[in-house]
Amino acid sequence: MQLRKIILSLVMLSVYTFHYGQENNYTEDSLMLRNIYSEALENGKAYEDLRSLCKDVGARLSGSVSAEMAVQWGYHKLKEYDFDTVYFQEIMVPHWERGTKENGYFQSKDGKITKVNMLALGGSIPTNGIMSGEITMFKNRDALLKAKKEEIEGKIVFIAQPMDQKMITTFQAYGACYPIRGYGAIDAARLGAKAVIIRSLSLSEHEHAHTGTMHYEEGIKKIPAAAISTKDATILEKLITESKDKFTFHFEMDCKVLPDIKSHNVIAELKGSENPNNIITIGGHIDSWDVGEGAHDDGAGIVHSMEALRILKEMGYKPNNTLRVVFFMNEENGNMGGKTYAKKVKASGENHILAVESDRGGFSPRGFSVDGNQEHLDLVKSFEKLFKPYLLHHFEFGYGGVDIGPLKDEFENIGLIGFVPDSQRYFDFHHNANDIFENVNKRELELGAGSLSALLYLLDRYW
Repeated sequence: MQLRKIILSLVMLSVYTFHYGQENNYTEDSLMLRNIYSEALENGKAYEDLRSLCKDVGARLSGSVSAEMAVQWGYHKLKEYDFDTVYFQEIMVPHWERGTKENGYFQSKDGKITKVNMLALGGSIPTNGIMSGEITMFKNRDALLKAKKEEIEGKIVFIAQPMDQKMITTFQAYGACYPIRGYGAIDAARLGAKAVIIRSLSLSEHEHAHTGTMHYEEGIKKIPAAAISTKDATILEKLITESKDKFTFHFEMDCKVLPDIKSHNVIAELKGSENPNNIITIGGHIDSWDVGEGAHDDGAGIVHSMEALRILKEMGYKPNNTLRVVFFMNEENGNMGGKTYAKKVKASGENHILAVESDRGGFSPRGFSVDGNQEHLDLVKSFEKLFKPYLLHHFEFGYGGVDIGPLKDEFENIGLIGFVPDSQRYFDFHHNANDIFENVNKRELELGAGSLSALLYLLDRYW
């Protein structure tokens, strides 16, 4: 009992000492944050860097020439900002190509045709010419999983499940609906379907189809998989529900699955002055889907991370730990950038203490979510007073990010932190042709960069 009291006293003393020291530094830290935000808002580079990435490079699907162009763009941009080190990290990535533009329509019994806006899901096999089949509709994945083989065999399955409008947190709505995209082809093929069509994952009604990665399972026949726009899906669902007619779907996709190809993560550092082998990583993914320009997903995260480090360098800040920016390749359809990075840095003997990711768009910052232990959350929550003038209020347990996630498998006590912006409009643009530079607001993007730079400064100073 006495030993437990001593241990508890020591823990309380360490917590008190930390917070007392931080409180004593409040004025200094508050001034530093004000200078960081001023630099981001008055002299920021994020918006023009994003313009360059979107317009000079464009869409950046792993394995493509444009993805390699993005790698070179990232390397030379980081060199331009004169960080202590800039280098490539070799990885192998999947190589899938969309091919010629998808075309599809559905036809009622009386011959009336309705063209749809559609995209192949990432990783889908082609249709090998025009594929036609009777549509059988399911309101959601649960209904499909309960179906009998005779209802589905030889038909094209249409999963009409929408993202749940009642969910305030849009990423929860996305996560709940993701299985129709990720596993719909497996579920339908298991029951003999010839193809699967899903409603795009979006909370709004519009004509843009949303792509995204999907999966096949060993031993189950691979079938073509595509998404149609929410607007077209609503029309099709209404017609099927209200009519006794059967509808036939016709479509063509020319996708190709090619051998894996060499690519790179791109890395830059400000070396730590006291603990150079302690690494704090901040990053986003430089690849994107091949439609749109990948502006919110994840061009915003790339320029957020680069700008966060640039601002600290501009402030003359000398970090205690090594601060490292990583432009991860292949988050969208394999996460080989994140997986390879985690394994290679573990093998190198580095000590990774924290990692931060921005991959939720360039909207107004709201705070940070913590994937770690109570100590990590307490640290981030201790910054609330400093962030209050900048309207950040979200400091909770949550998700870190896809790219930094594999670090948890290699470093037992690492804390992962995800940047949380306002997400209500994010799924208007996610994985579709509307994810372009013009749909990112300059001030919101710069506020995000300032928030991440401030967080990086505070984490380095107080962890």
